[in-house]
Amino acid sequence: MKNKYIVSVLALCLGAAISGCATTPEKAIEQVSTPTPLANDYPTRDRVEYVLNCVAQHGGLTYVRQYACGCKIDKIAEKMTFSDFESAKTFSYLSKGQTGDAGAAFRDPAQSKDLRTRLKEAEASAEKSCFVK
Repeated sequence: MKNKYIVSVLALCLGAAISGCATTPEKAIEQVSTPTPLANDYPTRDRVEYVLNCVAQHGGLTYVRQYACGCKIDKIAEKMTFSDFESAKTFSYLSKGQTGDAGAAFRDPAQSKDLRTRLKEAEASAEKSCFVK
């Protein structure tokens, strides 16, 4: 008798839970106009390369510099997708040291200017956030 009562109560609870889930209205999915960058879409090799270059620019390898440079690439990754970061670095490398018509193809397009500006702003913001002076 006791087992029938427990089974009945469990069946009733299960039925209520299932019917309650079935009648819950679905929430509307909001569409975002611009996708937010994924902080983890940067390949490990590129993160390590950035950190090593950053450490070298800031005076050599110490734990504090390594941590700060790792923080810096993480902050940049929050603001830019890897594709945009890679394009901005490419435009920066190709236009560096090129004057006149030789560098104009990489320096003057609107996409190049926009990406290099975004990268420069992201790096400046990350530098402020991660390096203690």
